[in-house]
Amino acid sequence: MADEAGNGTGRQKRPARALGFWMCSALVVGNMIGSGVFMLPASLAPFGWNAMLGWIVTIAGALTIAFVFARLARAFPQAGGPYAYTHAAFGPMAGFAIAWTYWLSIVVGNAAIAVAGVSYLSVLIPVIGQVHALPPLLTLGVIWSLTLVNCLGARSAGWVQLAATILKLLPLAAVLLVAAAVFAGGAEPVAPLRLADIHPGAVTGAATLTLWALLGLESATVPADKVIDAPRTIPRATLFGTAFAGLVYLCLCSAVLLLMPADQLAHSPAPLADFLDAHVGAHSGPVLAGFAALSAFGALNGWVLLQGELPGVMARRGVFPRWLGKTNAEGTAVRAHLVSAVVLTVTMLMNFQRSMVELFTFIALLSTTASLFAYLFSALAAILLQRRGEMPASRPLHGVAAVAAAYSLWAIWGAGRGPAMWGLAFLASALPVYALMRWRERAGRAALATG
Repeated sequence: MADEAGNGTGRQKRPARALGFWMCSALVVGNMIGSGVFMLPASLAPFGWNAMLGWIVTIAGALTIAFVFARLARAFPQAGGPYAYTHAAFGPMAGFAIAWTYWLSIVVGNAAIAVAGVSYLSVLIPVIGQVHALPPLLTLGVIWSLTLVNCLGARSAGWVQLAATILKLLPLAAVLLVAAAVFAGGAEPVAPLRLADIHPGAVTGAATLTLWALLGLESATVPADKVIDAPRTIPRATLFGTAFAGLVYLCLCSAVLLLMPADQLAHSPAPLADFLDAHVGAHSGPVLAGFAALSAFGALNGWVLLQGELPGVMARRGVFPRWLGKTNAEGTAVRAHLVSAVVLTVTMLMNFQRSMVELFTFIALLSTTASLFAYLFSALAAILLQRRGEMPASRPLHGVAAVAAAYSLWAIWGAGRGPAMWGLAFLASALPVYALMRWRERAGRAALATG
């Protein structure tokens, strides 16, 4: 298929390089630390100390994947992230299938994040939950407001992401400070470490749950054409953001798991708020719910950036309709953002009647497995591109990429048969769309030749 083709009008327009190291880092951290952090301790409570080991396994695996993305971004500083790397290694069909799967997982996942943000906000403002029409209207308002912010340009979205990331870390820092003070006061862990309680199956189960929290480590690679000094900035932001987010999750979940009874934690609708209430007694639930809403909206802003950038990149490369790739003066593919927002709106309205538990379970499994296929193909791409001499060969990178591929396969297996089949179904659904786009391209060329 055609390669990069400007903005779809035949005139080249260079996107504004608007994202520096801190904005890219905020994109990675902000997308990884979203609404899930406020509920994850409750989900991990039944695993006890196995959860801590699961976190260590997940963080180690995520860092290997982040390292692979960092080296790929240095060798191929092109927009598109997993799509660009898979396309370079395996060709246009594989690249399209991965990009299609990745884009669908983002759109579907964004529906859950938007609904969750409004749900948290209803705790702070109870009238939201009392008027039936308000939640969907507010959710749509948030989606389209953040779409507008992203349409104004990557720098506007970057500033929003940076501010939201800083603010969302404040309540998490408060929890960590309270936990440190409790431990300094001589408190003993509620669940003491017993080696007999450690089981490989439980570690695998915990690691599967924790991986959902670390999705998004590739975020800085997607808008690469808008990053200042992309070959240097993206690798640094990817590794720093992944390590920082992993450390925050590990410390936060460990502190709460060790200082609250497992039975109480497992049934808590707001585990961080309950933790602060137990040790500070300040009725912090509504305040923490407000920060949780802010955290969800901040993560949604970053994912809205990706859901618009990816189809824009694919349009400029000729694998989506070219009119989607047309950019404005800021280098933003506004049409791609608007189409993605429409798809997100439809997805949200179709799923709004589900319970939050059902919705999040479905979204977590679907988004995790879809992202894992993108991680797997990117790791394999790094190995293949080195062997073909298309990127600098490195034994450490070859070894880390092999580990990253093995970890991705292990995580897909650990997620279970159902999620793996959903991921394969997403991949398979790309094939008829790809065939249609190829047919349209050939028909267009034939029309030009006969005209």
